[in-house]
Amino acid sequence: MVTPTTGSKVPRPPANPLSEERDKPRLTDAEKKRNHIASEQKRRQAIRLGFDRLSEIVPGYRGQARSEGLVLNGTAEYIRKLAQERRELLEACDANGVAVDDEMRKAIDKFPWEWIDGLLMEKSGAEGSEVPEGSEPPEGSEPADGG
Repeated sequence: MVTPTTGSKVPRPPANPLSEERDKPRLTDAEKKRNHIASEQKRRQAIRLGFDRLSEIVPGYRGQARSEGLVLNGTAEYIRKLAQERRELLEACDANGVAVDDEMRKAIDKFPWEWIDGLLMEKSGAEGSEVPEGSEPPEGSEPADGG
């Protein structure tokens, strides 16, 4: 705020958050319930959209009725397959004398094979779930550092 006589700024006192809270009307139980239901619907919609996106990206799930478990399992398998393809490309580059960026090499070596394969194994034991063919890591697919 600027004073009319001196033109200098005078700081405003900070607003009292307690008085502002007292002035706000409290929500009724019905309003709280409606807000909670709306928030939960929004959360579920976001999850559904995420699964719809995965269904579009992962081969074999586009336009199909699917369970979330099958989509997650298929996504894990697809990620594992892509990582294995990258590893094979890296090996082919090495065999042909093609230079590979160290960051790319590290990213491939750090791939969490055990985590993905563990997820696939858990899903294979779940009722109604199927592990896509070839879910076992190919020979030599584990990272050189053992983890």
